[in-house]
Amino acid sequence: MSNAVENEAELLEQLKNGKRESFAELVDMTSENIYRLSLKMLGNEQDAEDVLQETYIKAFRSIKKFEGKSSLSTWLFRIAVNEALMILRKKQPLFVPIGEEKEEENENLPQPVEIVDWCCLPEHELLSDETGSHLDVAIKTLSSLNRTVFLLRDVAGLSTKEAADVLHTNESNIKTRLFRARMQLREELSSYFAERVS
Repeated sequence: MSNAVENEAELLEQLKNGKRESFAELVDMTSENIYRLSLKMLGNEQDAEDVLQETYIKAFRSIKKFEGKSSLSTWLFRIAVNEALMILRKKQPLFVPIGEEKEEENENLPQPVEIVDWCCLPEHELLSDETGSHLDVAIKTLSSLNRTVFLLRDVAGLSTKEAADVLHTNESNIKTRLFRARMQLREELSSYFAERVS
């Protein structure tokens, strides 16, 4: 067993025994990533702060029921994503949970455009604040579900299995949605990078 797993097992035991210092440690270790994910999902600081607060309230109340089948961070992401999706459902009444969408949604995929090869761009162009801002705008054009999958996999760094666990779906759905999200982002950013290549 690795040190990380041993440390998490020890932390979990302390949490289940009601040790408040351990809960504060958990918040310190995970809150930045959960807030960042919530903010990118919702695009609103107040909503992201609400998700963060609700995540830890629910985690504190239900920690004794946590069976440890996933990591603590995956469990917290699941709570946070559920909270964020509830906010999205209130704002978008036609929101459909992942795995229950109809095939017609495929019709909304962007039409293929010429994809610019970014290989020749200097690294500082790819890592600039301006590029980051364009990427943030492009991420907001994704559907709620595709955006959530993209953020879990490519921003939060969860594995396909962990993302599937968070969203209560199968790995195939995650892979499909991640592919769609990446292709749409590539197309959204293509014209932006085309100017820099030329």
